Amino acid sequence: MYSTSAREVGQTVVAGPGEGPYSLTAGPDGALWITLVHAGEIARLAPGGRLDRYRLDSADCGPSVITAGPDGALWFTRARDHRIGRITTDGRAGSFPLPTPECGPFGIAPGPDGALWFTQMHADRVGRITTDGTVTEFPLPTSGALPSFVAAGPDGALWFTLNRGGAIGRIALDGEVALHPLPTADAAPVGIACGGDGALWFVEIGAGQIGRITTDGRVEEFPLPDRACRPHAIAADASDASGTCWFTEWGGNRVGSVTPGGRIEEYDLPASSSEPHGVVVGPDGTVHVALESGAVAHLRP
Repeated sequence: MYSTSAREVGQTVVAGPGEGPYSLTAGPDGALWITLVHAGEIARLAPGGRLDRYRLDSADCGPSVITAGPDGALWFTRARDHRIGRITTDGRAGSFPLPTPECGPFGIAPGPDGALWFTQMHADRVGRITTDGTVTEFPLPTSGALPSFVAAGPDGALWFTLNRGGAIGRIALDGEVALHPLPTADAAPVGIACGGDGALWFVEIGAGQIGRITTDGRVEEFPLPDRACRPHAIAADASDASGTCWFTEWGGNRVGSVTPGGRIEEYDLPASSSEPHGVVVGPDGTVHVALESGAVAHLRP
């Protein structure tokens, strides 16, 4: 199904052209926290619209994916200088170096063990960092697979996408890894999220599909109306008891939703060529989308 009328769509400008809002998350302070990947900054957008921007110690560090940590701070990957960043809700930022040179940290998510887990795109590894900065790295049984996003699953493990490996991976807290190949060749999975139905949902940027994998490795794929729309990120809607997930269509300038049964709806964004990337759903059901054109879009129920 295709829809453009069920949601009010607006946007808030948070950056200039070329500064690149990329990822965003809901903070413990009720604000949205946003990575400005090309500016080397983290932005905070308060519910009333106030915007604060915090410069990091390197303008070229490439802040990429951001998440709320178990310690009340925000944690993010610095893909260009190969560090993990941390910023408190009052704007104090720091970072931790990683043991493997040029590893390219990208996805990051809190695990059930009170630590943050992250992917290393260029090193075929998944890492774990405690809130005091202790890092452990786990090698994957593959090469050149480009591990991308990561999410905690309902089974006490972390699940991640292998963009060039055409697979979904699972890593247990002890580092044991299992890989699940996808049915579609060159699917290039990117974003992944734990859905309300107890499965992991992911997007296939190369195939124009939404995927679902159960914790025992069974995969379903749902083609999108526009197979060239290049879906990028996905997030669960905790406010929706039916288990809906929301995803961005980077190449289609749209945001979409998918139910556990595979019903898909899509919504046009107000500005053309806005390059939607990260997505998060607030507790009131508002869908927030990072637009690399310089804004955050809001799809209100």
